[in-house]
Amino acid sequence: MSIFYKKREPQVLIKDRISYNKAMLVVKIFALLALFIASLHAYSPYVKPSLMHKISAKYKTFATRRFMLQQKVLDKAHSKSELEKLKIVNDFYNKVRYASDMKVYHKRDYWATPWQFLGKDRGDCEDYVISKYFALVYLGIKPEKLFFTYVKSTKFKAAHMVLTYFATPHSEPLVLDSYNLKIFPASKRKDLIPVYNFNGATLYKATTSGRKGKKVHNTKANKKWTDLQKRMQKEEI
Repeated sequence: MSIFYKKREPQVLIKDRISYNKAMLVVKIFALLALFIASLHAYSPYVKPSLMHKISAKYKTFATRRFMLQQKVLDKAHSKSELEKLKIVNDFYNKVRYASDMKVYHKRDYWATPWQFLGKDRGDCEDYVISKYFALVYLGIKPEKLFFTYVKSTKFKAAHMVLTYFATPHSEPLVLDSYNLKIFPASKRKDLIPVYNFNGATLYKATTSGRKGKKVHNTKANKKWTDLQKRMQKEEI
């Protein structure tokens, strides 16, 4: 027998390797397609190409498709009115499945980056709010019109968070929720008791009508926001 004889690999291992190589090829194709589509946009892509490559490598094919669809949806929304943008963004992210922080991240209270939320296709109420907020800012809505609003849900008897939109500083806010999928004025959401409105580093004690109210000091909200911004700067996925 020749000393150069190579032992054959089991047929099962060969098939597994072929399947793996095919799967990785599909992932690479989708990643390249996403980058190509991003290069054609009239607007800067919501997720830059280098980050999209990392997302595709970590979350694979189905997540890559979700991010491609996200860009397509946002591209169509750019020319719409602010109210139409609210509906488009609210509808898109409400399709993500609900899951608690403990189940997804093994933490009691965690604010996920928009890329984690869509990549994992799961999240809790804060995660819906965060993703909607940043997508709407990307679409040109001024951050001062958008608030993270802490509420109490009388229906579920639990603390909850929604995104609220103020057309003017004194307007009645519109509520973008992950429980009730339609957008309503705050006065129509009798099942929600407003507690606080949060925007960046500023926290307001909400009035019964959902309006901003007086400024208050709350280090916990500020820390969560600061931590989220740092992790986004690091492109945490």
